[in-house]
Amino acid sequence: MPQTILHIDSSITGSQSVTRRLTSEIVARISAPDTTIVYRDVTSGVPAIDSDWLAAVRQTPDVPSAEQQALIDVSDALVNEIRNADTLVIGLPVYNFSVPAQLKNWLDQIARAGVTFQYSKAGPEGLLTGKRAIVAMASGGTPAESPVDFAWPYLRQMLGFVGITDVTLVAADRMAVDAKTAEQSAQEAISALAA
Repeated sequence: MPQTILHIDSSITGSQSVTRRLTSEIVARISAPDTTIVYRDVTSGVPAIDSDWLAAVRQTPDVPSAEQQALIDVSDALVNEIRNADTLVIGLPVYNFSVPAQLKNWLDQIARAGVTFQYSKAGPEGLLTGKRAIVAMASGGTPAESPVDFAWPYLRQMLGFVGITDVTLVAADRMAVDAKTAEQSAQEAISALAA
């Protein structure tokens, strides 16, 4: 059955980016000839949320203003990319122990009450279920899943919050400390991925 992959990059280092290379390798690894690939580079075109955004998406009157509708349209487009995807492949470079601001902007745009999650008596319930995500993480010195890694646990939490709980980590961590071992570990994890 044909699948759709949403390929998301968030590194600001361009052609020098480890995560951009890894996400491309992952997409190639899990793609079939009939796979549709939707590419999103969040380093441009994903605005930070603000009070105007909040008013538009949460308190919009029956007929939003043109300015409010423009803000809603950006968020809706990002949410629809996820809705239409079977698999998300996300590049996660670690900047100062956490996620890049640009990736945080994307997460803020897609985390919408009543749209991608809802609250119930049992607590929050994600609405973007039935998908998987593969996260390609790279860091200079931060060990993945260590007490100082605030990037991977945060991204995993946010994906789960909107209903994406099948999440795999491909880590090339501590590249500045031992690049060879980090690269080998990432390549082994990519080789183990199923299409």
